[in-house]
Amino acid sequence: MWAHEAEVRLAEVQVKGQSLDAVQPAFSVTEIGRDDLREQPRQEVESLWSKVPGMHIHHYQLSGVANGLVLRGFGGGGHGGDVAATLDGIPLNEATSHADGYFDLNVVVPLELDKVNVYRGPVSVLQGNYNRAGLVELRTRRSGSYTDVDVSTGSHGLWDTQAALGRELKGGDQLNLAAQHSRGDGARPSSGYERSTLGGHWKHHVHEKLDISLSGRWHEARGDSPGYLTEAQWRQDPQGKDGHVVGDGANKHFGTLRLDAQYALGGETRLLGFVYATQQDFVRWFTRPRSGTWMQREERYDRSVLGAGLNLNGKTALAARELNWMLGLEQVRESTDYGYWDGLVNRQRMAAALDDRNTRLNNTALYGQGNWQATDWLQTTAELRWDRFDGSCRLLGTETGGDECSRMQGRNQASPKLGALAQINPQTAVRASWSQGFALPSDFAKYALRNSDLSANIFRQIELGVQWKPSSQWLLDASVYRITSSQEIRNTAPGEYENLGATLRKGAELQLHWLPGRAWHLEWAYGLNRSEVTQNANAALLGQRVVAVPEYTSTLHARWMPRSDITVHGVLRHVGRSPINTSNTEWAASYHWIDLGLQYRLPASVARNASLNLWLRNAADTRYASTTTLIGGQRLVAPGAPRSLQLGLQFSL
Repeated sequence: MWAHEAEVRLAEVQVKGQSLDAVQPAFSVTEIGRDDLREQPRQEVESLWSKVPGMHIHHYQLSGVANGLVLRGFGGGGHGGDVAATLDGIPLNEATSHADGYFDLNVVVPLELDKVNVYRGPVSVLQGNYNRAGLVELRTRRSGSYTDVDVSTGSHGLWDTQAALGRELKGGDQLNLAAQHSRGDGARPSSGYERSTLGGHWKHHVHEKLDISLSGRWHEARGDSPGYLTEAQWRQDPQGKDGHVVGDGANKHFGTLRLDAQYALGGETRLLGFVYATQQDFVRWFTRPRSGTWMQREERYDRSVLGAGLNLNGKTALAARELNWMLGLEQVRESTDYGYWDGLVNRQRMAAALDDRNTRLNNTALYGQGNWQATDWLQTTAELRWDRFDGSCRLLGTETGGDECSRMQGRNQASPKLGALAQINPQTAVRASWSQGFALPSDFAKYALRNSDLSANIFRQIELGVQWKPSSQWLLDASVYRITSSQEIRNTAPGEYENLGATLRKGAELQLHWLPGRAWHLEWAYGLNRSEVTQNANAALLGQRVVAVPEYTSTLHARWMPRSDITVHGVLRHVGRSPINTSNTEWAASYHWIDLGLQYRLPASVARNASLNLWLRNAADTRYASTTTLIGGQRLVAPGAPRSLQLGLQFSL
C-alpha cells in the first residue's frame, strides 16, 4: 500500500477492516461507490438498497422509525436484528432497543459517504450478533479537497439540503465536514417530519509513522405518524388516516464521538487503536389494534455505548505468496434505560409502566482474517471470530408486565468462515464460501435466569458464485446460496424459552450490466428466495415459508445519454408476494412501480460538477401497499408513496 519504506505517509486513518477490501471477492459483497451515491438526489441512504440483488425495504411510512430490511431470506433487518450495520466502524445496532438489533440510517448524510459495502450472508468477521443475513458497512469520506452541495425540493413540502466539505491541511492534516437538513409534510395527514445531522472528521499527522483522528456526529429528528390503515380503508382512500390514530410519532437525539490512532510499525504492518462513545434518546408513540380496540403505546430508550479496540494488519509472504492478514480485539459496553407504557390517549399515560428497567450488554470479541494468494489463479480466505457476552438487568421503577429482569448468563460463541476465489480465465472468476453466524436470545429472554441454558441460534451458509465479463459491454455476477438455521429459540410460556426449530433458506441473486451501445447502460438486480421451516413444535408449520420475505425482487435501471450532458433514467421495480403469518394463509400482494428521471449536466463555465435532476417518482401513480401486516388479528396496510415530483441541484465549489 505504500510506495517504499523511506516515505511512510498514511493517506488517511483507516477504520477497522478497511485494509481487507482486496479480499472481498471471495464472498458476495455489493460495493456502492460515490458515483452511485450522486447519480440522483437521495434524502435517505436506504434508497440505495434496490441496487443490491435480493435486498428489499418494507416501508412502514412511520416518520422517525426505521423500516424493515430483507436480505438473504431474512425479513427482520433494520427494524430488528437480522442485519448488522456499522458507520466508520461504529456499530449502529441497538442491543436492547426497539426490536433487538434495531438500527436507524437517518443519522447518516448520504452526501458524506465514500463507499457502502453490503456483505450478503454471515460472511464478515467484523460483526458477530446481528450478522445473520449480512452486514451494511458505511464509510464516510476521509481524504481529499472538495466542497459539494446537494439541494432538492419536491411534492408534499419536501426540502432537503446537504453539504460536504473536505480540506487537505498543512502538515498532512485532513478535515472533513458534512451536514443535512431535511423536512417534508408527507403525502398523508399527520406525516410531517424534520431532521438535521452534522458530522465531522479531523486527522492530525503527528509524524511520519503516527496519525490520529477525531470524528463526531450529532443528529436530531422529530416526526408525526399517520399509522397503518385497515385494508378496507386503504382501498377506499389509499393516502388516508384511521381516526383512532391521534398523536403518533417519534423524537430522537443521537451523538457519537470517536478517537483513532494509527501507527506504522514498519514494512506494511500497521496498528490501529480506537475508542468511541454513543449517546442517544428515542421515544415513539404508536397506535394499533389491541384487545378488540385501538390502543396507543409509548416506548422510550435512553442508550449509551462505550467501545474500544485494537486492529493489527499487514502483509507478509507465505510459501513465497502474498498473505494479507488482520487481527482485532474489541470490547463494547451498552446500557439502555427502557420504558414501555400502553393505553395512552394522545401521548398521555393512563396507567403504570409495563416495563421500566435498565439493561446492560457487554461484548468482548477477538477476530482475525487472512487472505492468501495461493497460486496465480487461486485466492483463499480464512476468518474466525470469537464473542463473549454478559450483562445485567435492574428495575428502575414499578412494572406491571411479566418480563423477568436479572443477570445475563455469560455466553461464548465462535464463528468460522472460509472462502476461495478462482480466476478461471481473464473473463471468468468463480467463488465459493462457507460461513457461520449466530443470534443470541432476543430482547429480555437474555435476562431470565430460567433461560440460562439457552444456546445461540446458529446459521450456516454455503454459497457459490461466478463473475463473468465476456467483453467491455457485459458484466454478470451471479450467486446461489443455502442457509440452514438450528437451535431456533421459541417462547413456550411467559418468560420461558427453549431451543427447538430449524429453517432452510435458499436462493439465487443476479447483478447484470449491459452496454448495448455508446449511449445506453442497462443494469438489472434480481433476487429469488425460497424458505422452508424444517423443524417446529407445531407440525402444521413444517414446510411453510418465512414471514415478510418476498418471493423475488427485481430492479431494472435503464440509462440513455442522447448527448454527453443529458441522461434519461427509467427505473422499474418489481416485488413478489410474501406471507404475513406463520401458517402462510395470509399473503401480501406483489407490486411494481416505475421512476423516471432526467439529468442535465451544466456547463463548466456555470459551475463545477453541476447537474440538474428532475425525477418523477411512481410515475404511473400505482396504488400499492409498501407493507402489509397482521396486528391484533387485523390485516393492516402501510400505503406506498403516490406519484411525486422532485427537482434537485448538485454542484461543487
